[in-house]
Amino acid sequence: MKIGFIGAGNLATALVSGSAETSFFAVNDFYAYDVFTPSLENISKLGVKPLSSAKELIDLCDMVILAVKPKDFPALLAANAEFLNKKNPFIVSVAAGTDLSYIESLLGFDAKLARIMPNINAKVQGSATAVCCKDTVSSEEKRLLTDFCASFGGVFEISEELFPVFGVIGGCSPAFNYMYIDQLARAAVKLGMSKNTALEVAAQAVKGSAEMVLASSEHPYTLIDKVCSPGGTTIEGVTALQAKGFENAVNAAVEAAYNKDCKMREKK
Repeated sequence: MKIGFIGAGNLATALVSGSAETSFFAVNDFYAYDVFTPSLENISKLGVKPLSSAKELIDLCDMVILAVKPKDFPALLAANAEFLNKKNPFIVSVAAGTDLSYIESLLGFDAKLARIMPNINAKVQGSATAVCCKDTVSSEEKRLLTDFCASFGGVFEISEELFPVFGVIGGCSPAFNYMYIDQLARAAVKLGMSKNTALEVAAQAVKGSAEMVLASSEHPYTLIDKVCSPGGTTIEGVTALQAKGFENAVNAAVEAAYNKDCKMREKK
């Protein structure tokens, strides 16, 4: 199966990097086109075949992944809708705030269409990816898309109305997690540890905590209680986080990102 990316930026590069590490998809299965030459040159370093136009990519590929910014969809699809209709490839969008119904209105035909929402951690096969397909997508195409997404992380098949929520906790949260890791490390540097060591320790601790949550049947607060010895250092830190509004800050970040997604969709 030939997979083509229209748009070869950071996310497309991350998906290729993660997927190419598995045996299910070979890097020579991937093609890309981007109007921005440096992006195309960068992704081609991974072994992806660069193409000279979107039409060339559509003609060649079975699955066409739209990896451009939402604001670029109208011009891109207006220029290529007729050719997409003729070739009828499996079209997959990775754009946030861009519903399937909106994409189909730009295409002007009943396309084989799906949305996925991965995150940048796909580069290390650590993405959390949402998948939603129209009923025009065959079971075989759906399976291939799921396999593709599984090649760079965990896959969650959800209804499209939940994509805005997933987009925050699955798509935006890596940035929140990077902030947390960085701040843990900076606090350790203040107390005398080197920055490189502090970053490695903090990242490993966060990674292990995430794996523990996934592997355990216990609620996170039960796990918290197990770490907090009476009168100990951990409970002191936990109560300090709560006193400084840790939970409220996380809730505010999720709601702000969610509301932004809603506003993006309202503008269309």
